[in-house]
Amino acid sequence: MILLKNGTVYTMENGILENCDIQVKDGKIEKIGSDLPSVEAYEVIDCEGKLVFPGFIDAHTHLGMWEDSIGFEGADGNEMTDPITPHLRAIDAINPMDRNFDEALEGGVTSCASGPGSANIIGGTFAAIKTAGNVIDKMIIKNDIAMKCAFGENPKRIYNSKNKAPMTRMSIAGEFRATLYKAKEYMNKKDRANGDVEKMPAFDMKLEALIPVLRREIPLKAHAHRADDIMTAMRIAKEFDTKLTLEHCTEGHLIWEEILENNMVAVVGPSFGERSKFELKNLTFETPGILAKNGVKIAIMTDHPVIPLHHLNLMASLAVKSGLDYTEALKAITINAAEILELDDRIGSIKEGKDADIVVWDNDPLDVQSKVLYTIVDGKVAYKA
Repeated sequence: MILLKNGTVYTMENGILENCDIQVKDGKIEKIGSDLPSVEAYEVIDCEGKLVFPGFIDAHTHLGMWEDSIGFEGADGNEMTDPITPHLRAIDAINPMDRNFDEALEGGVTSCASGPGSANIIGGTFAAIKTAGNVIDKMIIKNDIAMKCAFGENPKRIYNSKNKAPMTRMSIAGEFRATLYKAKEYMNKKDRANGDVEKMPAFDMKLEALIPVLRREIPLKAHAHRADDIMTAMRIAKEFDTKLTLEHCTEGHLIWEEILENNMVAVVGPSFGERSKFELKNLTFETPGILAKNGVKIAIMTDHPVIPLHHLNLMASLAVKSGLDYTEALKAITINAAEILELDDRIGSIKEGKDADIVVWDNDPLDVQSKVLYTIVDGKVAYKA
């Protein structure tokens, strides 16, 4: 049990609370208020003069799937032998012993979505995880939270090198549609069979994995940088009535009207670094600000290991420098990220009943000079400066 005393608490749902106490018990935020009584069983953390935030959330990473300082042995994010692999699951590749988990805690990042890369048209499912722990099964917030799919340059490049489809954007979209049609037919046959083994279709693990997408239980998580690829992703989602989140959305600022009209959300980034390929030629930190200003809900990503996860606050800070509203930047790595991942019942804000994922900062977390003093995950101190 922990009692945080006299902090300036950024709740991210109920404003900023001065001289506020937070009582933590059994992994949850039990009570928020002033002058909460301390009992002997509580570990008391003095937060006077400090800023208290919910743990930051990165809505798009590959944490634990491309391990630090290893190379091929630790590279488990892209199965580049088949462009259609919806049956693959991130949980089977994430190594929580990777030291980047510790660095995430030092940077105040307590949760993230981690999953396959963008080599394949359909890559498999992402998982939502906590960054504290050493057994991934015990770190899961929710497994299979989204189905990764990819449009544009990456699948083209990977399979062109193998002299097989997809080599064009037409083929990416065509193969995607064909697979979704097969999955829909498979699902309908199962429904019509109504449990009758004699009438059930032959089991197909790939098609089985896509049923939650077609039933709108999980979204497609669509890697799309260029405006035309973003439009293709939205077009296919509309055709099959699936949920969709736009990932990267590098040229989203060029077509924000269409994104807003289609009620899309965007996980933007990584906006830092070189324009290493043609589809990044319009890369800019102005994208999140333009989208948010025009009513599109955004989160900000690192795409770890592209940008190390513990620099999530830096990505938000640079977006503010380029025009994103300060509060919107904080929301983009807390409550917005939680809502986009559909996990806001547990994480993303400091609220009674939610998971006790709390970070104490010595100063403004969007100031790169600021340091994390305490990171609390599920009610336990996971990092202390």
